[in-house]
Amino acid sequence: MCGHCGCGGDSKVTLLDLETGKKTAMGASHHHEHEHVHADGTRHSHAHGHGHEHGHDHDHSHGDSVVKLEARILAKNDALAAQNRAWLAGREVLALNLVSSPGAGKTTLLERTIRDIGQELPLFVLEGDQATANDGMRIRAAGAPCVQINTGTGCHLEADMIARGLAALRPPLGSVVMIENVGNLVCPSLFDLGERAKVAILSVTEGEDKPLKYPHMFRASSIMILNKIDLLPHLDFDVEKVIANALAVNPDIVTCQLSARTGEGLEAWYDWIRREAAAARQHLI
Repeated sequence: MCGHCGCGGDSKVTLLDLETGKKTAMGASHHHEHEHVHADGTRHSHAHGHGHEHGHDHDHSHGDSVVKLEARILAKNDALAAQNRAWLAGREVLALNLVSSPGAGKTTLLERTIRDIGQELPLFVLEGDQATANDGMRIRAAGAPCVQINTGTGCHLEADMIARGLAALRPPLGSVVMIENVGNLVCPSLFDLGERAKVAILSVTEGEDKPLKYPHMFRASSIMILNKIDLLPHLDFDVEKVIANALAVNPDIVTCQLSARTGEGLEAWYDWIRREAAAARQHLI
């Protein structure tokens, strides 16, 4: 369950190894003892009285419990993410967490990246979606081993899902693991997966104010890829403005403009991956 939106409390997470066809059920994404669900959908896991004469006190204690539950969820996730990070570092594996709104072009960019530099760098993919293996099949057809993670009602991947996915994927020493997160610019910003960097992908068909609307995601990301620049002649989109907005939120963010469809600008993206992969092999922070 996400501590902010309440998604996925009863979601059944499944892993599908697209190389072997083996499907594994992980069960519910979180287990909460004595969980109580209110009529508005809010959940908490503490026992309390239901006397309505103390409605104000009840609301206050309920709010505190939600905050505490969220803190426990994130703390558990962070501990697992640290284990993932150590596992990856020990194998000199570069892990990148690709995040975006739905339709920004994550899968298309991955397909093109696999086809262009897959012979140079061994690329492996953990593909996250709520349902279907459609994107995972596209990745496999492009030439990369892929494990599909379906989150059910969950709106993001979590560190325990990545740990199970890595065990199935078995990336070799010095490889690159691309994690395609569920399309969402809110919750994935909160959940560390153990990756070296988050890669925020923004399409020019979206608004220039996306970095300002979703500051946590762009603040957490190391690079912003502005995708679909081949459409710029047909749109009223200010590239300089969106870059300025991203830098206002995160002065250290790297920006890259490209078209996954035409190939324009892709070399800058590939050079960035090469540098990050070299740093991972040298155990540089």
